Amino acid sequence: MGAWVWPAYMGVLFGVIAFAVFLVPIVAVQYRLYGRFTPLRLLGAAAVSIYGAALLAYTLLPLPSPSDLQCTPGVSLWEGVQTTPFQFVSDIAREAAGLGVLATLKSTVVLQVVFNVVLFLPWGLIARRFLGWNVLLATVTGFLTSLFIETTQATGVFGLYSCAYRLGDVDDLLANTAGALLGALLAPAVLWFFPQRRAFAAARSQPRPVTAPRRWLGMLIDLTFFHAIGFVLLVLYTVVAEYVLGTGVWLPLALVLGYAIPGFLVFYLPALQSSGASLGQRAVWLGVSSTPPAAVGSGKAGSRKTQYDAAATDRSAVAEPSADHSAVPVGRRLLRATGVGGLYVLLQALAEAGRLQEWGSLPSALSTLLLVVAFVSVLATPTRRGLSGKASGAYLVDVRR
Repeated sequence: MGAWVWPAYMGVLFGVIAFAVFLVPIVAVQYRLYGRFTPLRLLGAAAVSIYGAALLAYTLLPLPSPSDLQCTPGVSLWEGVQTTPFQFVSDIAREAAGLGVLATLKSTVVLQVVFNVVLFLPWGLIARRFLGWNVLLATVTGFLTSLFIETTQATGVFGLYSCAYRLGDVDDLLANTAGALLGALLAPAVLWFFPQRRAFAAARSQPRPVTAPRRWLGMLIDLTFFHAIGFVLLVLYTVVAEYVLGTGVWLPLALVLGYAIPGFLVFYLPALQSSGASLGQRAVWLGVSSTPPAAVGSGKAGSRKTQYDAAATDRSAVAEPSADHSAVPVGRRLLRATGVGGLYVLLQALAEAGRLQEWGSLPSALSTLLLVVAFVSVLATPTRRGLSGKASGAYLVDVRR
């Protein structure tokens, strides 16, 4: 595989992996920022992940083995840095002497400059349209990023290597900055269709229907946070127990750290607060209420059109919170947290405790079945309150009103 193909390939691969790992947190943050799910913004987040990883991979990878790196004794790290601005002009004049225009444009020294400009074009595009920065900020951040990359190369990853494994070049810094500036200037014309953050500011506070996809997204966010917190706590505990204390992992403490604490943080602690909503439900602007959401319609007050119809299945009839929705007592909030979230935590802990036992697969299968029932129950309940809401007599409403 070519010298430039391998870093580019790995950069795209790492970018896709990073986006997949952080997909749910990205969607959660997006929903909080914009008040709704926006596919184009999600696509922009994927582009940022892939471009960022590809940029780092191409400029810094592959890292050589220290034993393969031949360093000249007595030569400082900075002696290999090209510090003369616009040195590429002299290089082009020398390399292209006697060549025609087309041959000059195809020469390595010209293509290198062009590529360094093109490399940072996406930076300007992303900074201007995805992040909403102005031209100056997009250009300055592009300059600082390029400066970091060139410094990393010139110092052998800040002294990790005895000498630089790539040449630091001030002309690369200038070309990268020019690319960021050009990308920022072209962004409004190239990405004219891409929605900007400020476009969602006015609509962010408007109530929206409590739809099944919105409920599923909240549930998926809860599951992601639960397992992520448990994974981090278990890894930290395992490292300390195995390599610091040398005591080995104690299963009861591992179950507390991996399941009980994350379950309390994600499901029960939020239920003790006034909104009663879990972390995932808060991310999608939902709260718990003892009264059903008001119907959407222009019918007269008190008419059948504006009253909540318990048999309705049209999701447009499950949209806004009632202006006078009342708080759910803490006991019912805790019951609702236990109905699916708490039971899932218990089954997952039992599955881990019995992982090496004959019965260990049963709790795991039951936890999967519970999730399936919970997801399907959202569709089966007209108000989209699902299994836990039905069991506790609580409803989910949009908290923006």
